[in-house]
Amino acid sequence: MDEMRLWIGEPRFDLAHLAHVELITPTLDESVRFFTEFLGLIESGRKGNSVYLRGWDDYAHHTLKLTAGPVPMMEHFAFRVTSPEALDRCVAEVEKAGLGIGWIDGDEGHGRAYRFRTPDGHVVELIWDIEWYQPTPETKPALKNQASRFPARGCNLRRLDHINLFAVDVRACRVALQETLGMRFTEGIVFDDGSEKGAWLTSNNKGYEVAITEDATGTPGRFHHVCYAVDTREEVLRAADIAIEFGAPIEYGPHKHAIQQTVFLYVIEPGGHRVEIGCPGARLVVAPDWKPIIWSQAERQRGQAWGLQTVATFHTHGTPPVK
Repeated sequence: MDEMRLWIGEPRFDLAHLAHVELITPTLDESVRFFTEFLGLIESGRKGNSVYLRGWDDYAHHTLKLTAGPVPMMEHFAFRVTSPEALDRCVAEVEKAGLGIGWIDGDEGHGRAYRFRTPDGHVVELIWDIEWYQPTPETKPALKNQASRFPARGCNLRRLDHINLFAVDVRACRVALQETLGMRFTEGIVFDDGSEKGAWLTSNNKGYEVAITEDATGTPGRFHHVCYAVDTREEVLRAADIAIEFGAPIEYGPHKHAIQQTVFLYVIEPGGHRVEIGCPGARLVVAPDWKPIIWSQAERQRGQAWGLQTVATFHTHGTPPVK
């Protein structure tokens, strides 16, 4: 356990939360329709060949950016930090680790940002200055402590919850996010040979915001899925009904994960990305000295919480596709 570096130094709180994800899609119009009409996200802007979307209770300008491109892939994902000073501290740690790419001027919805790569090649962005979503007359909520009106459309996704990265070296990516950004390791999978097959990390009191799982194809830097949250288990079941009416292909679920206990449904959007509709488990990680829960090879072979075996594509399907 010591060599796994389960806990790295004093807890840091320089990250606030997962902020947004940019996905490249070869079918932009169809992907936008999927995310708005089926999943119920709200369009908050367009610029060039990109469309910006958000869940109805996401406070920021956007949490998902869809950009037209020839091959489906995750262009980058972003964290918001807790202060300008926290941004400087994170950048210093990233540069010390030799993972830095550099600064960009910004984008729709946020100011200047610093980019770096995980050891597997995923692009990560750190931001502080953001634009809060301003409701239109059509999206203005009745309650002022709500970001926007409940859309009553499709699956009614409430907020961005987490992402899952595929990686060739799960341990290297996990440790890099812990050491550079101060993320906390909450749960993991370690097989009998000592290889690390999965890691779940958080920057706040949620159980996780980033999962990293081993890519069975051996291809570095790919993306597994993005998850948006709904409030109840029943809404996950209803999402499956809506999916078959909409013609959205269901890959896996509805069911309940053993790790983190999220009730889930996985669908594939027209561009090829996997999307999870999830009701996160009720457990919050509030203990400052939380010790990661480690799952063994035998425990994972039992399947998910209620016994459903993991589908084979869960370990191979990702973006960009493997030729």
